[in-house]
Amino acid sequence: MRGSRYNDSYDETPRPVVAFGMEHPRGHIVEPHRHGRSQLLYGADGVMTVTTAQGVWVVPPAQAMWIPAGIVHSVEMMGPVSTRSAYFSAAGIDGMPAACQVLGMTPLMRDLLLLSIDVPTEYEPDSRDGLIMALLLKELRVLPALPLSLTMPRDARLARLCKRFVDQPSLHATIDDWAQRCGLSRRSFTRLFRAQTGLSFVVWRQQACLFAALPRLAAGESVTAIAVDLGYDSPAAFTSMFKRALGAPPSRYLQ
Repeated sequence: MRGSRYNDSYDETPRPVVAFGMEHPRGHIVEPHRHGRSQLLYGADGVMTVTTAQGVWVVPPAQAMWIPAGIVHSVEMMGPVSTRSAYFSAAGIDGMPAACQVLGMTPLMRDLLLLSIDVPTEYEPDSRDGLIMALLLKELRVLPALPLSLTMPRDARLARLCKRFVDQPSLHATIDDWAQRCGLSRRSFTRLFRAQTGLSFVVWRQQACLFAALPRLAAGESVTAIAVDLGYDSPAAFTSMFKRALGAPPSRYLQ
């Protein structure tokens, strides 16, 4: 099944899980689309960004994205990416997030996904193939959520500034500057920003900087160059922020 594409007819397949694998070149964009099944999108290597009307998510190498059924989303490959995707029918996924979420992968789940793409679409439930898919469904529930989402505001003024910032992130951006551009007082701006994104301006700015850093790190750029471009006083300051947010320094995180 390597290189196969998801087909909407598989939504009616009488199996709870189907899986497919794809190879994508750097810069490839999967245009906005939706699935009738919920999707676990795993990148065995390379960085992906997933975009919906609700926000943007960065998926580091060897991690996965949970995309509930019916959500319109696009995917951009920040480098060559080998994807493995499992698609789940509504039966058996009660309690899974109703919104998109980056999920950490267990070694078992990675192995199951690599095996699952060679499983026939209509496998026998009691066969070895059926057991692989059943265990994949069980392992799905223990995957940890990762803090790699960036909510985009609905307010047109804020959305314009946020999209521009994502393209050119910098710690030098300030609340007072953004409030002035929106024609708001500092207090009104901070209240509106939190209401629209669920985060304070400072935390959102940090998340956006992390998002900008991950693809560059995956491409082999130095921590020093990235830290300088983002406006950090030193590589050590950037590394400290990165480790606090993601649990490991940038030199080790993508490994």
